[in-house]
Amino acid sequence: MDQRDESLEPGLYIVATPIGNLGDITLRAISILRGAGAVACEDTRVTGRLMQHLGLKNRLIRHDDHADERARAGLLDLAADAPVALVSDAGTPLISDPGYRLVHEARARGLNVVTVPGPSAVVAGLAISGLPTDRFLFAGFLPQKAKARADVLGELAGIRSSLVFYETAPRLVAALEAIGEALPGRAIAVGRELTKMHEECRSGTAAELAAHYSEHPPRGEIVLMIGPPVAEAAEDIDIDALLAEALTTDKPSQAAAKLAKAHGLDRKTLYARAMELKA
Repeated sequence: MDQRDESLEPGLYIVATPIGNLGDITLRAISILRGAGAVACEDTRVTGRLMQHLGLKNRLIRHDDHADERARAGLLDLAADAPVALVSDAGTPLISDPGYRLVHEARARGLNVVTVPGPSAVVAGLAISGLPTDRFLFAGFLPQKAKARADVLGELAGIRSSLVFYETAPRLVAALEAIGEALPGRAIAVGRELTKMHEECRSGTAAELAAHYSEHPPRGEIVLMIGPPVAEAAEDIDIDALLAEALTTDKPSQAAAKLAKAHGLDRKTLYARAMELKA
């Protein structure tokens, strides 16, 4: 593996790397990394371990979201004369990882930009979640602060597709509790440590999963997935039960608005019923 492929053209190669199991690296990715004049990466220590595993000794250049215009220009000057690989710490670069500005400027310069696809936690999580996958929206990380997190969930509530987020282990329970309030009744799946020895994908309601992870604090990287709003007939929904639950934390107007978005029901009708239950 220590001999370079001299047939590679100059340019920027976007190379996906394993998200946990090193066996998931593709043969093409190995070939590109072997032939690259340099490898741009988030953390040279992390990528260095991968390169050592592959028996490669390429020049590693640190490149993250804090890289300035001068650093990007230097990488692109290099890519104009030789193949340069861009990798993230794990998975597909640019998917909630650094690289957007670099790729944008490479294309603006007219440089050769090549994709070398492979592992992605978003796709891996969805594939085993049991949630609908014909339409999905990946929305990165949920905000850390409660108000901002609730605003984002409210903004996405009416989208009729599965929603996918990345989340950190310490914030998982708070995120699940916020989802339970903003998107009541939705199916949820939590993918954890995907492709690794302790891989887990647990499904349930937001309340069930929050209770589980409160008792069993999670570790590792997490993909948080939410099923789309279910288009149910009004007669198939226990409206009173849903309203009663929502009214324990929300005002009638808020409860009505949330359930209207979640279930495609009329907000005014829900508000009128919420006022009756409140009385």
